[in-house]
Amino acid sequence: MITKDMIIGDIIRSYPQTLVIFDKFGLDCFECQVADFEKLESSAVVHKVDVDLLLEELNRVTGE
Repeated sequence: MITKDMIIGDIIRSYPQTLVIFDKFGLDCFECQVADFEKLESSAVVHKVDVDLLLEELNRVTGE
């Protein structure tokens, strides 16, 4: 299960199918150098994305 405190790079490596969701929310995390250090919640705040909705979709696409 993906949580708010997970590092984006770790999410993408563990669940590559999440890239489509990051893209849907306008988060180009796969191109960002900060992805290996930034937590999901921090990125959502910076990009003005509803973190709960993002989490729901990320977990849906991973089947968790």
